[in-house]
Amino acid sequence: RTLKAGDLNDIVRIDHGVSGRRRESYIRELVDEAMSDSAVRVSLVAQVDGIASGFVMARTDFGDFGRTEPVAVLDTIGVDPDYAHHGVGHALLSQLFVNLGGLRVERVETVVARENFGLLGFLYDVGFEPSQRLSFVKQVA
Repeated sequence: RTLKAGDLNDIVRIDHGVSGRRRESYIRELVDEAMSDSAVRVSLVAQVDGIASGFVMARTDFGDFGRTEPVAVLDTIGVDPDYAHHGVGHALLSQLFVNLGGLRVERVETVVARENFGLLGFLYDVGFEPSQRLSFVKQVA
């Protein structure tokens, strides 16, 4: 189902279970953005027997760096460890792709740490592949 503002505590709980860190302010920003800044909500929450078991936070993007085609950016995804390997993540992304197709979004992009093998394997499994674009970073301080 579509993300609701009241899902914040469940998303923080799931994210903590997955990441081992309390990132409440980061998650709150994403939820606030999904609730207020986006005309089209594409973030979802999965429930199993009425319990929030996973979430995906995504946003539409209609261009940057000279790119004009509509894409979605997958900001974060999480599945409660108690529901891992039960198809929750696949179901979330499957529904996300259906919703984005209805919006005529042509591509979904995300960024993954190269050593996060579990997430990399999952993303390959649902059809993601490496991009032709390289990301560069320079520390200035």
